[in-house]
Amino acid sequence: MSSKILIRNGRLVDPASGLDQVGDLAIAGGRISAIGSVSADFAPDRVIDATGLVVAPGLVDLAARLREPGYEHEGMLESELAAAAAGGVTSVVCLPDTDPTLDEPGLVEMLKLRARKLSRCRLFPLGALTRGLKGEALTEMAELTEAGCVGFSQAEVAVRDTQVLQRALQYAGTFGYSVWLRPQDPWLGKGVAASGPVATRLGLAGVPVAAETVALHTMIELVRATGARVHLCRISSAAGVELVRQAKAQGLPITADVSINSLMLTDVDIGYFNPAMRLNPPLRQGRDRYALQAGLADGTLDALVSDHTPVDADEKTLPFGEATPGGTGLELLLSLALKWSGADAQDQPDAERLRQALAVVTQGPVKVLGEALGSLSSSAGRLVSGGVADLVLFDPAARWRVEPDQLISQGKHTPFAFQTTGFELAGRVRATLVAGQVAYEQEGGLGA
Repeated sequence: MSSKILIRNGRLVDPASGLDQVGDLAIAGGRISAIGSVSADFAPDRVIDATGLVVAPGLVDLAARLREPGYEHEGMLESELAAAAAGGVTSVVCLPDTDPTLDEPGLVEMLKLRARKLSRCRLFPLGALTRGLKGEALTEMAELTEAGCVGFSQAEVAVRDTQVLQRALQYAGTFGYSVWLRPQDPWLGKGVAASGPVATRLGLAGVPVAAETVALHTMIELVRATGARVHLCRISSAAGVELVRQAKAQGLPITADVSINSLMLTDVDIGYFNPAMRLNPPLRQGRDRYALQAGLADGTLDALVSDHTPVDADEKTLPFGEATPGGTGLELLLSLALKWSGADAQDQPDAERLRQALAVVTQGPVKVLGEALGSLSSSAGRLVSGGVADLVLFDPAARWRVEPDQLISQGKHTPFAFQTTGFELAGRVRATLVAGQVAYEQEGGLGA
């Protein structure tokens, strides 16, 4: 049975409604029963003192690889969902590029059951768009949706046959399913670093911006022809942002996200072949980063994602071109969102910057997921009376360094630990609640 919790004296921030005030919040039956002021007759089982802390909706991450099944040496549900909770993430969308791929209802049901038993974080799987991600035969989308899939994806594997992609979008559009696509042409995207002076100087095979824009043009035209809802994953270039902006202006049912890696780093950060910077999509130039930051600020890009991809040490400590792409990011998502908006510059950030930082990791992702959230769709990513009590409590003034050994994720490699002393960030998660239950709490606790 769910316990009653009273959170006292926190800074209550809800980017969806504009709420930003110091007050109390009561939780009963896994839901928020009161916001701002709580009745004197409310008898909590536990009181949490949130003085100096921000109390906000739990983060929703649209892109995380949890590595199970098939890659348990790189991550497991236990470790990665624990990392999500430690990062304030209460809902996570996982990609279908597991082994075997998520193209059978039984696999999806197994993952969701294991996640529920762990009670760390809500899990929303993406089903494979084609069987085995081979780009040939379509999966049974209806059965996968019934099993719990919120959309369909090819992860990093492009559908090379445009007719197959068109048929997939036609089918998805007919039944109201969403398709999640990462725009990268399979022929132009075979390099290991973004084309440009850095890649040339280092002698690395380049991935031109055209690899993204050629794929985007195709996807946008197919959306126009089919009317299917498409979410464009991890846009990485200024030209890509502009194409998304134009498509949205034309009223096409398109949403898009950007990863913390592309938002904060550039190809210069590769340095001298640092394999921690081997990422997919590859880090691009400063002008691309600025366009991505502006696109996230003006709503062209709907959400910021961690692109969490735990990688085993043996597969990362290799020459740059041979290293497996990816890095750990779940525990960094909140702090990097604060850094992007400038909310990390003050111990108590102003309302607008804090709202902007939280919106792209709560309100924006929920908008992308839409009705796929089911009964959660009306209150996920929000602080609302009667809504689900998925919350994060964090200290905006706390500074911390990204030290791989201190990360909970099984994957210890992250591009934000490339400095000798570690990347310094603001915003430390003190507690995370999922359905009114404490899923993570800082060492030492937060009250009786």
